[in-house]
Amino acid sequence: QVPLVESGGGFVQAGDSLRLSCVASGISFSVYDMAWFRQVPGKEREFLGAINGTGETTWYADNVQGRFAISRNNAKNTLYLQIHSLKPEDTADYYCAAGYHITYAPRKDVPSQYLFWGQGTQVTVSS
Repeated sequence: QVPLVESGGGFVQAGDSLRLSCVASGISFSVYDMAWFRQVPGKEREFLGAINGTGETTWYADNVQGRFAISRNNAKNTLYLQIHSLKPEDTADYYCAAGYHITYAPRKDVPSQYLFWGQGTQVTVSS
């Protein structure tokens, strides 16, 4: 059983907003720090942001700060990524990831820091 499952991707127009979800199962969701990454074929996986276990603290990559928002609902074992003002360059496969003690790590953007990954949800933004 895959512990993380993303949903909410699809085809959208530039300027639209979109909310992606990531549902966890089989793991103690609230003890994990969570993150969102995205990947375009042929390129490295790109860190977007992370959130601590309680949801009180978030971190974002500089290039998405202000346009992306990460939140979580531990009662529903669900992580969210809200994206505003979508651009064609946001087209990618979006992945959620779970890791331990990411909060205390000097860097949060290294994929190998994360223990569990979802299978991804595709977002395509047309101009």
